[in-house]
Amino acid sequence: MSAPIAPETRVIARPVAEGEKQSLLGLTRDALRKALIAIGTPERQAKMRASQLWSWIYQKGVQDFAEMTNLAKPFREALGAHFTVARPEIVTLQISQDGTRKYLLRIAGGLEVEAVYIPDENRGTLCISSQVGCTLNCSFCHTGTQKLVRNLSAGEIVAQVMVARDDLDEWPVDGTPREGRRRITNVVLMGMGEPLYNFENVRDAMNIVMDNEGISISRRRITLSTSGVVPEIIRAGEEIGCLLAISFHATTNEIRDTLVPINKKWNIEKLLETLKAYPRLSNSERITFEYVMLKDVNDSDDDARRLVRLISGIPAKINLIPFNPWPGSPYERSSWGRIEAFAEIVNEAGYASPVRTPRGEDIMAACGQLKSASEKQRKSALKKAASHD
Repeated sequence: MSAPIAPETRVIARPVAEGEKQSLLGLTRDALRKALIAIGTPERQAKMRASQLWSWIYQKGVQDFAEMTNLAKPFREALGAHFTVARPEIVTLQISQDGTRKYLLRIAGGLEVEAVYIPDENRGTLCISSQVGCTLNCSFCHTGTQKLVRNLSAGEIVAQVMVARDDLDEWPVDGTPREGRRRITNVVLMGMGEPLYNFENVRDAMNIVMDNEGISISRRRITLSTSGVVPEIIRAGEEIGCLLAISFHATTNEIRDTLVPINKKWNIEKLLETLKAYPRLSNSERITFEYVMLKDVNDSDDDARRLVRLISGIPAKINLIPFNPWPGSPYERSSWGRIEAFAEIVNEAGYASPVRTPRGEDIMAACGQLKSASEKQRKSALKKAASHD
């Protein structure tokens, strides 16, 4: 048998800093219009100019005002003097044996976040982050071991989609997608952070991603994953309108309190009561319950039967996620036989229960494995320093 191919890592040089200019990425249409007025654009022209800029930035992916050829040269120069549409820096791009691509991105303040592109036969899914670090401390999740540093801005969230489109050479030419199809067909807010703890920025970013005159990905191809921030769930349905996924992972409050500590604030009963009122909920727009399979913790036949009883009456599917180990993790992955037995019980009750194939494990890009390299490096340096004391 031939030796396995090692994952590829590319280190990309840091670009020259652009200085202190306001980024236009992530601004709402109205905020963009007001920003143009603030630099002297006549009010009667500002709405039209904002619309033109919107198209250049989000439909064409242009990163240089000088290339926006339907704008007068003096206006382009004024834009360049005051604003930027630069992307976050790609620090590293790792490419897995299975084609998964993990981006480590440096944002304002030298902080870093990760995004992951997962190609499939008929679609491509981009997993993006909403925060630097996380405040939830879910015990099975590597990201949860990194303390929350700050929320990402709307621009930093939408820029993850734009960076991936740059890398995949996906921006359309003359209105036509390259190779006749999109590579990024789906976006999931399942990266670093809890999206509903950064609601306004997530909403504004997703409205740009969904805008028919923007990046134009259907709301039914965007999934927001939450651990159960109950007060914001209905609002997400009303103001974003995308599909909803719940990091559920347990069928009793006792176990979920340990796995997903937010359960101590909003328990299973309160969460399920709220989900039943989620806007647009139907058999065609079901809620996804994410359920990580942990050996001897939550994977018994009794757990499967309880799960079915708990979600009764909610149009739903259950994604069974084989646990993706990380250094020092306190759990083990359930055996395939146990996962299949669990899935069979759920299927027989009438719920789809696909088992998510782990992707990008060789580059720590699988579900629950994301953790910014800067945090890893800081901890490694501290450990080395302590060993020399």
